[in-house]
Amino acid sequence: MAAALSPLMVTLSLFAMLLGAQAGAAWAQAGLSHSPAEIVKKYFELDQKGAKLDSMSYEALAPYRSWDTEPVWGRVVIIRAFSVAEHHREWEIVNQLEVVIPVTFQVIGSVYLETAGFLPDPSVEEIHVRVKAVRNRWRIVEPVLPPHVGHKRMINFVREAWVKETEPAKRESLAALQDELRRVK
Repeated sequence: MAAALSPLMVTLSLFAMLLGAQAGAAWAQAGLSHSPAEIVKKYFELDQKGAKLDSMSYEALAPYRSWDTEPVWGRVVIIRAFSVAEHHREWEIVNQLEVVIPVTFQVIGSVYLETAGFLPDPSVEEIHVRVKAVRNRWRIVEPVLPPHVGHKRMINFVREAWVKETEPAKRESLAALQDELRRVK
C-alpha cells in the first residue's frame, strides 16, 4: 500500500508546485512583481501606525488602495497586533489578477471619537481583503475598514489631542480616555 501511495503523493506534490509556479508566473507576466500579501501587510502596518488618523499621513496609503476617498470615521478599532496570510494556499484565488487574503486582528476595543469614549472588546477579528491588479499594480479593493490602530499609537494620538484642546470639558474627557487606554492590558 505504501508503494502505491508514494507515486500518487509525488504526483500531487509536483502538481501543487506547478500550480504555485504558474500563479507566480502569471503575476509576473501581468507586470505584478510583488506578492499581493505584501501590499496588504504594508497597508495595515501603516494603518496600525495611525495613517488614517490625519489627512497628511492618509495619503501614504494611496499606493495600496483602489479608492480615492475614505469615509469620516467615528470609531477607531484599537488592536494589539495583526497577521496577514502570506502563503497563496491560504488565499482564495479568484483568478490570476484577483485574490482574497485573510487578515486577523487581535482587537482590544474601540474608541468613539465624538464622545472620547472607549469600549473594551477583547476579540479576534478576521476579515477577507480583496486585492486586484489595477494598472499593473496590486491594490486593495475592499473592504473599506475603519482605522485599526495600535494601542500605543492611539494613546499618543489622544495625548496629542489633549495638548491641542483648549476647552476644559473636552480636555477632561480626553484625559479620562487616555487614562482608560493606559489601563488596558
